[in-house]
Parts: sequence; structure tokens; C-alpha cells
Amino acid sequence: MYALERIYRRRVHNELVSAELARYLTQLSSELNRQIGILVSRKGVVTHVIIGDARGIFLPGLEDFPVGRKALRGLRFIHTHLSDEPLNQDDLTDLALLRFDIIAAIGVKYGEPGRIHIAHLLPGGKGKQFEVLPSEDFHALRLDFKPFVEALEQELERARGVEVGASEAAGAGLSQKERAILVSVSLKPRYEQEDSIEELRELASSSDVIVLEAVIQRPKEINPRYLMGEGKIKELVITAMNRGATLLIFDQDLNPSQIKSINELTELKVIDRSQLILDIFARRAHSRDGKVQVELAQLKYRLPKLTGKGTAMSRLMGGIGGRGPGEMKLEIDRRRVRERIGLLERELKVLSEARRQRKSRRVEKKIPIVSIIGYTNAGKSTLLNALTKSETFVEDKLFATLDTASRRLRFPREREVIITDTVGFIRDLPRDLVAAFKSTLEELEDADLLLHIVDASNPRFQQHISSVENILSELSLTDKKRLLVFNKIDRITKEEAANISVRFGALLVSALDRATFEPLLSAIEGNIFDEKMTGSRV
Repeated sequence: MYALERIYRRRVHNELVSAELARYLTQLSSELNRQIGILVSRKGVVTHVIIGDARGIFLPGLEDFPVGRKALRGLRFIHTHLSDEPLNQDDLTDLALLRFDIIAAIGVKYGEPGRIHIAHLLPGGKGKQFEVLPSEDFHALRLDFKPFVEALEQELERARGVEVGASEAAGAGLSQKERAILVSVSLKPRYEQEDSIEELRELASSSDVIVLEAVIQRPKEINPRYLMGEGKIKELVITAMNRGATLLIFDQDLNPSQIKSINELTELKVIDRSQLILDIFARRAHSRDGKVQVELAQLKYRLPKLTGKGTAMSRLMGGIGGRGPGEMKLEIDRRRVRERIGLLERELKVLSEARRQRKSRRVEKKIPIVSIIGYTNAGKSTLLNALTKSETFVEDKLFATLDTASRRLRFPREREVIITDTVGFIRDLPRDLVAAFKSTLEELEDADLLLHIVDASNPRFQQHISSVENILSELSLTDKKRLLVFNKIDRITKEEAANISVRFGALLVSALDRATFEPLLSAIEGNIFDEKMTGSRV
């Protein structure tokens, strides 16, 4: 043990590894009949000494030297090979996954350094990932390490910039933005996966994430641990790191064990579709109602995924009769989350009561309510603004507005209605989010009429209609009187608009053109104030 501790006192300068240190490692490795490895920082300090067996070495966690900001980790990995064999596939995989400055294997020959085998990463995300240099006698090695690795890192950084794209790289906030690889692993037909991944791309854009690439996998069967095979997930992680990604976004919801397994392979952040939607909601919620509902949904989503990752002591003291600090802290964290969930649920009840009182005042005044529903980014807020001449926030992004807005809409003969804009729907809306927003969505029960707004210009509008109908079914609102309204007809031809109107029995509007509103206003007035007029109903 003392002999191993002495390795930490050694210093390496401009060379890859000093001859004295190499000789010490090979002698010790020969005596123990085990591989010995060291990790050395750019400053020449030995940060880790690792003992393996005769065939390989298990590398520890390297949280103190994170990747992401730089193309390389800032550590070189040098180890011994007892039979003077070249670098194997495990060595090269470690190089690519862990982003070492360089990986080197020193052959042990009669207890002395024999041949040295070296590999390093190469720039570019899709071609050759690393280069294995010709092996040579250790004592003949002439490698000025410091300038070599600095030049290599500059090339890798330059290649990353090209991968991101000149237009995005020009943005001042690029270094602060997440850069993601989108991943879909499903048994569904490819066209369905492509539709879903395109929507995931829009969600990522709404969250200010730069999408570098989308990967679609349709395996014969789903791997319960990684969704895809272990070889494929490693290949994906290596590609992501080569391209400078900081984030993997899965289109499918990941269970806690899958997140844990993938996180064990990479230090990149790993999230799924639900987590991305929750992040967007957290950014966009401004009212107290919205903030409480989103935080509640986030906590309910995260609670089952709360694990003891990073609590190293729990590995030493876990089990019956020996629960360590890791478990104790984890239980404290879980209890605090549960307490926070209870507090938010109580606050939500108070806010719901305030909404109930406002609703009762509207009922007393006998003012009809019209609620605008629809898929996210269908133009609901823009239509509300145009109908009521108001200024609700609008933006061409998914879930641009979350907070319910209510405005008065006046008709002739002193008639008026309250028209409300609800949160946008989306396919596979996270259950915790639906549950958290249920009190808000329940206001739809009090609506006298629902306006189902559809983006006519979106090629996936039929799937959007089905998604909204499914959510209405979950909320037991399928019997509610509603009008189907296709918006954004200014983006399609007149022939397409006419066909849609006939095919779906729908009204046609452009929220940017008030001249198209008359049929819609007549239908609303007829359905609300004249039961004999049915309008275009679905």
C-alpha cells in the first residue's frame, strides 16, 4: 500500500510520462501481477492510482474533472499491460466515453517498460473517432505532450463549432445554451416516430435548446435497461460527446432505473419528453396558480426518480443494521419533497376556492362562458387577442402561454360572454402535469361552449385533433357543446381550406384577419343565445 501511495508524490512535466515513473509502474505491476493505472492532470499531478487485475482496470467516477465545457477532460490515462499487448476495445471505448486527453498502455517486459501503445480522439462527430498511433519502444518515445494536447483540443473545439452551425454559433449565448441529441427508441412505425421526434424538436426549441441531431431507433425489442442495446447507447454517447452535446433528450418516458443506468454510462444530462415539457412549463408559468401547479407536477415527477447517486458512503454502510449517511440523506430529501408536495396541494386548494368564488359571481350575473381549447401553438392566444382586442402574450413556440386568460366579448343587443384561453394540449401530456392542472382544466366543465382551435397549416393536424379529443375524454368533457375551428387558413390555399371545412364540418378563420371572424361570431352567438342555431358542431 505504501508503494502505491508513493506514486502520488511523482510529478510529470512536458512528457507523457517520465521514464522514472514508467519504470516504477511496470516493476510494481510485475510484482503484483496486476495492471496498474494512473490518471494525470494537465499540471502533471497524479490524481488517481488504480489497481486492476491481470486483464483490465475498472475506472472510478471522475466528477471532479467534468466534461462538457471543454472537448477533453484534462486527464491522461496511463496504465500497464502485463503481456505487452496493444490497446484493446475496452481501452478505446474508455477513451471515447471518458474523453481522456490521451490513453497509453505501457507493456511490461521483465519488469521494465517495453513498448508503448497510444491513442487519442479525433475531431468530427461522424467519421473516425480516434487514432491509434504505431507502437514503439518506450525509451524511443518523443512526444511533447503539452503542445500536442493543446493543439488537439483546439481542433476538437473548432470541429464542435462547425457541428453546431455558423448561424447558431453567432449567438452570444451559445456557451450558455444546452446542445442536445434527440433520441427516439420505439416499436412504433417509423413515420410515427418521425412525427413525434419533429414535435420533440419543437419542444426543445421552445426550451431554447440547440438540437444537433435526431436519432431514431426501431429495435426488435426494447432493452429494459437502456431502451436500446448497450453497444448502441455507448455509440450514441460517443457521438454526442464528439459533437459537443451537453444533453440527451429521449422521446419516450424513462423509468428511474433506466435513467440511472444511462447516467452510469455518461456524464451528459439525460432527460425525457415529460421532463422537457415540465421545464417549458416552469419557464412560462407567471401567475401564482401556474407556478404552484407546475412545481407540484415537477415534484411528483421527480420523487420516484430521487436516488442516492453520489452518496459514496452508502456503498460502505448500506444494508440492514448499517444504514449509512447516503440512505439517511436520501430519506430526508424524500421527506422534504413529500412535505413540499403536501404544502403545494393545500395552497392549490386555496387557489381553487378563490376560482370557485369568482365562478359563482359569474354564475350570479348569468354571463355565459366560452373556453378556447386546442393543441399547443394552434394560435389560441392570438385569436383571443383579435376577438377581444386585448394583448395577451403570444409567441410562435409550443406552450408560449400557460396562464389562463379571461376576457369579455360583446355581442349586439347588450349581450356578452366571458371567453377564456386555456393551456395548450399536446400528445402524451405528462400525467403529473394533467393532475396538477386538473383544477384549472375543470373550469372547462363550467363552459357553455368550447372552441376547439386547430392549426390548419400543420401537416399533423389530424393527430392534434385526436390528442385533444383524448384529453377531453379523460376530463369527461366529450359531451360538452363545442365548435371545431381551423385557424391559420392564410397559410394554406383556398382549395385546401374549402376541403377541410367540408370534410370536418368546421369553421375557418385567420386570427390575423378580422374579416374572417363573422361566421365564427355568428356561430358562437347562435350556440350561446339561440338554442335553435346549432352552428358547426363536432
